[in-house]
Amino acid sequence: MTTAMGAALRRIQLGNALSAFGNGFTVPFLFIYVAQVRGLGASTAGVVLATFAVAALLVLPFTGRVIDRRGPLLVALAGSVAAAAGSMGLGLAGSEPLVIASAGLLGAGIAVIQPTLATMIVWCSTTATRSRAFAMQFFLQNLGLGVGGLLGGLIVDTSRVSSFVTLFSIEAVMFLVLGAAVASVRLPRVPRVDDLIPTDGRKGGWGSLLRDRAMVQLCGLGFVMFFACYGQFESGLSAFAVEVARISPTMLGVALAANTTAIVLAQFAVLKLVERRRRSSVVAFVGLIWTVAWVAAGVSGLVPGSPVIATASIISTYALFGLGEAMLSPTVAPLVADLAPSSLVGQYNSAFALVKQLALAVGPAVGGLMAGASMYGPYIALLIGCSLGITVLALRLGRSLTAAQDSPLRAAPQAPRTPGAVTASAPAGPATSGAPVSVQRAEVEPVGAAA
Repeated sequence: MTTAMGAALRRIQLGNALSAFGNGFTVPFLFIYVAQVRGLGASTAGVVLATFAVAALLVLPFTGRVIDRRGPLLVALAGSVAAAAGSMGLGLAGSEPLVIASAGLLGAGIAVIQPTLATMIVWCSTTATRSRAFAMQFFLQNLGLGVGGLLGGLIVDTSRVSSFVTLFSIEAVMFLVLGAAVASVRLPRVPRVDDLIPTDGRKGGWGSLLRDRAMVQLCGLGFVMFFACYGQFESGLSAFAVEVARISPTMLGVALAANTTAIVLAQFAVLKLVERRRRSSVVAFVGLIWTVAWVAAGVSGLVPGSPVIATASIISTYALFGLGEAMLSPTVAPLVADLAPSSLVGQYNSAFALVKQLALAVGPAVGGLMAGASMYGPYIALLIGCSLGITVLALRLGRSLTAAQDSPLRAAPQAPRTPGAVTASAPAGPATSGAPVSVQRAEVEPVGAAA
């Protein structure tokens, strides 16, 4: 990796961490803020939460093409400004229409930011560094959310609207910081495409993506993953923990903290274990881990009169989910990038983000409906089945991947290094607006240095 690419990647990661830090100030308190502090009721709070998903579903189908045609910098800046405006609007809005409109603007901005940052990370990384770059992004996101939520809890006061205005102001400023960090990045005119699939003359768009069998399989797998994990955190799983396992809200907070702690502690230890293994096998193993997690959740509701066992089981469930997430972060996002033709990196990232949003919309709805109907037995059985399905779908996906896509570090030829060797980006791919044409010289390692 060139020095310039490394510097650009550090700025992108810093902006990502600070925006997650700002987001952590508001996410845990949004429902309470709308329903109680602003006095708009639980139904309006539910509409606000749904608006985030709807806004993302509206903008993501178009985001990828814009990224690939105009470059990710301008799109990231637009998303940062929109998110900042939406966050500030939520803090100041006192009526239902303004709160919903602000939530829509914030949701659209965040949805746009996700694939643009992923595309920029792809542009500033290579096959050898990409897994570590995405693992760092996920680590910093969770760390920022956790620290932000902790500090937000110290500031928040449900008797004072001004305390929430402070929270949303901090979030807005952090989104603007992200925009400033992105604006200072000097990306190469084209991404490093030496390790991506060539375009083969295809014009691109949704048609090309839907003809990519491996990508379609990965999107199906991604939907099941997000449905079975993230889509249940704030709906069916939390309801099951409180209503069936009978754990206290305080212990539920401890369980959520265990999830974040598992991610933060395990991320880089896990990275060393998975980055040289087949990606499909890693995802299949995550399915087995999550199967155990859902079995543990089921056990928590089957042991009557034993709050200690129930609490330990629920905490174990959330911790196991965190371990699985730590294994997926250096695996799935780099796989999306390595499946993408060189001119469709933004399209592929946006498509996968769209799949995630669909799962995050459907997951809570299904979990909430089954919890409302007290169908907890079928609910646990459904999620155990989904987790086993992840394993099956991942192994099937592995048969559609090339060796370089499934395990790039193991498949890469270990060519001897030559002193003074120069590597250059291939001149294919979307141009970044206004960026000069340049060829970066790679830093040279001594002969015999570790790859």
